[in-house]
Amino acid sequence: MVFDLRVRLGAVLRIEAADRYRPADGPVMLRVTGVRLVLNRPEREQWIWVEGTKVTPRHQRGERTQVLVPTRLFAPKGETQ
Repeated sequence: MVFDLRVRLGAVLRIEAADRYRPADGPVMLRVTGVRLVLNRPEREQWIWVEGTKVTPRHQRGERTQVLVPTRLFAPKGETQ
């Protein structure tokens, strides 16, 4: 299995609740500090853990968190996984 993902460390991503696996809250703004592949992933899609620090509405650092998202969010334009 090969992944071609475009995730830049330090980038700030807005991840919608609908794009997360079992979200506990609404959309999240996250400054990316790491990405991990998921071995015990949910069915029907490939998933990754995006790790980082939440960014508050005033662009301040929030708590560290991990968000489980499908790889399709980070595939190069024009490609599907």
